[in-house]
Amino acid sequence: MQWETVIGLEVHVQLATKSKIFSGSSTAFGAPPNTQANAVDLALPGTLPVANEQAFHSAILFGLAVNAEIERRSVFERKNYFYPDLPKGYQTTQLAAPIVGEGSIEINTGTDNQTSRHIRIHHAHLEEDAGKSLHEDFHGMSGIDLNRAGTPLIEIVSEPDMRNAEEAVAYLKKIHAIVTYLGISDGDMSQGSLRCDANVSVRPMGSDTLGTRTETKNLNSFRFIEKAINVEVARQIDLIEDGGEVVQETRLYDSDKNETRSMRSKEEANDYRYFPCPDLLPVVIEQKTIESLRQKMPELPDQKRARFETQYELSGYDASLLCESRELADYFEQVAENCGDAKLAANWVMGELSAYLNKENLFISQSQVSAAALGQLISRIDDQTISGKIAKKVFESMCESGDEPDKIIAQQGLKQVSDSGAIEAMVQEVIDNSEAQVLQYLAAEPDKRKKLLGYFVGQVMKVSKGQANPGEVNRILAEKLK
Repeated sequence: MQWETVIGLEVHVQLATKSKIFSGSSTAFGAPPNTQANAVDLALPGTLPVANEQAFHSAILFGLAVNAEIERRSVFERKNYFYPDLPKGYQTTQLAAPIVGEGSIEINTGTDNQTSRHIRIHHAHLEEDAGKSLHEDFHGMSGIDLNRAGTPLIEIVSEPDMRNAEEAVAYLKKIHAIVTYLGISDGDMSQGSLRCDANVSVRPMGSDTLGTRTETKNLNSFRFIEKAINVEVARQIDLIEDGGEVVQETRLYDSDKNETRSMRSKEEANDYRYFPCPDLLPVVIEQKTIESLRQKMPELPDQKRARFETQYELSGYDASLLCESRELADYFEQVAENCGDAKLAANWVMGELSAYLNKENLFISQSQVSAAALGQLISRIDDQTISGKIAKKVFESMCESGDEPDKIIAQQGLKQVSDSGAIEAMVQEVIDNSEAQVLQYLAAEPDKRKKLLGYFVGQVMKVSKGQANPGEVNRILAEKLK
C-alpha cells in the first residue's frame, strides 16, 4: 500500500524582550541557575502579573508578516498541569482568543528550491515559557533551572498541510527567517530560542481521512526535525502494516539512537483544565497601534529575494539561498557593493565562505573574513592582481589570520604575473622541454587541440607557481604552438 504523510508543526519562538512576559525579570541567556526568577515568575502569594507590551508588539509584527488577522481583543487562560520545571503549576497562555488568527506562508522545496507550496497557519498565541530540567552532572538526580520560566513565547500552530520532512524543514526555515528578519527573536535553536513539536500521521494514498497522529516534542535543529519525522513516519507505517494501531501520544526523539520513543499519552485540551486567568484583564489592541507597527515592518525574506533577482540579476535559486537568513543576505549585499560584481560575490558567499563556516561550525557573525575584506579579494580577481586559483589560497589565509587580502598578497608574493615578456619566457621553456607533447599537438585534429593545450597551460602555471595570468598564458601558447 502507498502511504501519504501528514505533518503539522507547533513552533515555539522565544521573543527578544529584555524582560519576561509578566514580570521585570531579565531574559538574558547564560545567567547562573535560578538567579532570574522573581516572586511573580513563581506565582508566590500576593503577586500579580503585568503584561509586557513589547511581547504583544512582537506577536503583532509576526501576524502582519504572515498576512494573518490580528485579534483586537485577546484573553489569557491558565493551562493547568504538573511538571517539575513549571513553578506555578499552570502556564499562562492563550486558547479561546489568541492574538494572531489565520495566516499563511509560501515555502520552496525541490532540488531547484523553486517548487512552491502554500502552508496555512491556524493561529499564533502568546504564552510564558516553562523552566528547564537539567539531567547532567547531578549524580543521578535532576536539577531545575527556573531562569527561563516566564520568558515570552509565541506558539505558531500550522494546519496539517505538509506532506514530507523536506517540506516541514522548509516551513521551519521560513518561520526562522521571518522572526529573525523582524528582529523579534534571535532564532538560536541551540539555546532553545526556537524549537518545534511535530504532529505526524500517515494515511492511505488518496484518503481524505486523517490518521491517528503522534506529537514528537522539543526538536531543536533542522537536521533533527528531518530525521525525527522520517523515523516516526517509518515507525507508523511498519506498525500499521504489521496489524497494529498508532496510539495518539507524545513522543521524544533520541538522536543518539535515531528513534522516537513514547513519553506520555496525549492529553486533550480538557485534560489541562483551562480557565480564564483571574489576574489578567483582556488585552485590547487599538487599530492605530497595528497600523503604526505595519509602517515599521522591515523587508521580509520573500521581498528581499525578489529584489535580489531584479537588482543583482541572480537566479531564483541563488537568491533563495542567500535570503535564508538576514545576516547572510546583509553580508552578501556588502560584499557585492564592495566588489561591484554581484554574481561573483554570490558564488563566493555560497561557495568558499559557506564551506569555511560549516567546517568551523561558525555563524556568519563569527567569520574571520569581513564582508569588506571578501569584497576586496574579489576585486583583486577582477583587476587581475591575482587569479581565481590564487584567490582561494589567499582566502584560506584570511580565514586563519583575519588579515586583509592586500596584506596577504604582498607578504606571500602572490601578485599575478601579467608581463607578456616574462610569460613568453616561461611558455618557451615549457615548449622546449615538451618535444613529444608538441609533436602530438601538431599532429592532432583542430577540434582536439584545445584539450591537449591544457597540458601546456598546466606546465606553465607550475613553472610560475600559479601566478601567471591564465589569459596571457593561453594567448601566447596558442601563438607559439602555431
